[in-house]
Amino acid sequence: MDRADFVHLVRLSEHASADNSARYRRGVAAFAALGYLWVLGCLGLSVGIIAWVVSSLGRERFSVSRGWLLVFALGLLWATVRALWVRFDEPEGKELFREDAPALFEALDRIRNKIKGPPVHRVFLDDDFNASIRQVPRFGLFGGAVNSLSIGLPLLMMLNRQRLLSVLAHEYGHLRGNHGKLSAWIYRARLSWLKLDASLQSDEGVMALVSHAFFRWYFPRFAAKTFALARQDEYEADRISGRLLGTAVAAAALTEIAIKGNWYANEFWPSHWARAELEPQAPGPFAALRKFAHVPPSDDFARQALRDAMRRVSDLDDTHPVLRDRLESLGQKAVLPPWSERPALDLLADSAKWIGHFDNQWRRAHASDWKQHHAHRARIRERITVLAARGERNTPDEMVEWADSERRLDPAAPVRVRYESALRIAPEHPGALRGLVQMLPVSDRAGRLAVLERLHHSGAASRWWAAKSAVASLEDPDAGPHDEEALKLWRGRLKEAEEAEARAWEEITETPFFSQIGRHDLNDHELGELKADLVRCLPVSRAWLVRKNLREFPWRRAYIVFVELPGLDDDDRWQLCRQLEQTLTLPGAALVLWAGHSPTLADIEQHAFGVLWTREA
Repeated sequence: MDRADFVHLVRLSEHASADNSARYRRGVAAFAALGYLWVLGCLGLSVGIIAWVVSSLGRERFSVSRGWLLVFALGLLWATVRALWVRFDEPEGKELFREDAPALFEALDRIRNKIKGPPVHRVFLDDDFNASIRQVPRFGLFGGAVNSLSIGLPLLMMLNRQRLLSVLAHEYGHLRGNHGKLSAWIYRARLSWLKLDASLQSDEGVMALVSHAFFRWYFPRFAAKTFALARQDEYEADRISGRLLGTAVAAAALTEIAIKGNWYANEFWPSHWARAELEPQAPGPFAALRKFAHVPPSDDFARQALRDAMRRVSDLDDTHPVLRDRLESLGQKAVLPPWSERPALDLLADSAKWIGHFDNQWRRAHASDWKQHHAHRARIRERITVLAARGERNTPDEMVEWADSERRLDPAAPVRVRYESALRIAPEHPGALRGLVQMLPVSDRAGRLAVLERLHHSGAASRWWAAKSAVASLEDPDAGPHDEEALKLWRGRLKEAEEAEARAWEEITETPFFSQIGRHDLNDHELGELKADLVRCLPVSRAWLVRKNLREFPWRRAYIVFVELPGLDDDDRWQLCRQLEQTLTLPGAALVLWAGHSPTLADIEQHAFGVLWTREA
């Protein structure tokens, strides 16, 4: 099923849900049952064939055809039984018991009593800035489920108790009532189909021949038909959280998570990895986070993070609604909340013990990566020393490299003079113009727009970035008064640039992966930055890089990055690849693909010119 057909089916399901919710849910349940009927049908077919062959042994002579039929039936039976007993991985993290967090378990008991739902069987503490609840089937496709709640230590550090309980009430809300039972069953079925499909992809036996065709037809339709149900379930869980703790508390929790999540990803972790320049041994991050978590984000950062979160629109890549839609559902406005002052860490009996545990775990997991990053930053420092020794004798490219390198070590480094020196020699140098824009204060809108005008005219390769930056500056109320005429001009330019970007992206994604490719063209500095990014992305074990040669835009630098992601399911791999497309340091657009069904690991090893990077043990 292609993307357009999937979107069409999702929209039909949304309309069906809006027109008659009860009938829509019955239809979803019936379609989910079809998958179970397929498994049972395979089971019945295999048992029937075996029974027929065995019963005929006493009456007729055993033939070769009956032998092959028996082999087929036994293979089908084995694969079907294996499907019925598909195993699921344990949630990551350390399991908490009542004596580890008596206040937390008492709070969960109160939430359960108010919602009147099933028990949470197991509680885990992990190192994610998140909380989630999982229903893992006990017996594969059939039987009940174990409800496991996972809570992130960073979340306990950055939210107060009331807001954290609001988050937990939302997660527990997924288990409530009759509607919750249907949603939970659909959720378990989806997990089971994903796991089963992954296990059968590597199966070359008779079951694979039957299952591949069925799954190609069934699973995309199942995902599309259940999308509206999953989205409704999120809104309902928010409303339950609002009823238990108050809609103001629920909205404040959502907003604070959105802002501090941005700070955690884009401020805290880069600053932590920056310590590698001076510290050759990996320090634990969570003890440091506990100190930083007491300090609220700056007003400028918080306002921009909230604006960014409110600009996002819900799409079909995630069943979770965006912040704007969730706040509207709660009847609340998007405002900066009063920041949590007392963290919810006191829900743990011994928070220092758990901080020490996850610090030690992080140090062990990242010891090798930290050493590589330490060496990488040392190489940047050495390059800066070489460039600084040359001083004004550097070329414009070297001036820009000097400034960019200093900013990689310290984002606040005062390097404006380097970009200005490059522009005195080459007034339209794109790298220098881009760097100068980033050095100008947000309040200097006129100065930023003047430089962005020059950058826009410097060449087609810079137009999208220039237009995007100009529109963001003109839409920022803190940067100056509204200028409708300038905003109209830059929005028109952005639309044209985005159309060109879309055509380039279409050529990257819609041509065969290994056509129009060549070896990558990264210089040593660019290659070092990419490897540093890969070091910090722990799930990646190996990576390959090729340059995609675009026929419509031969001057564009575009790439395909292939990564090996062991230990993740396909949903998590898809999400991580989309994230890497936005965060990898590459001098052009990049499509990130994982080694799986398409392309396979064998295809990548054959066509991608050799491994670019391998994580050290």
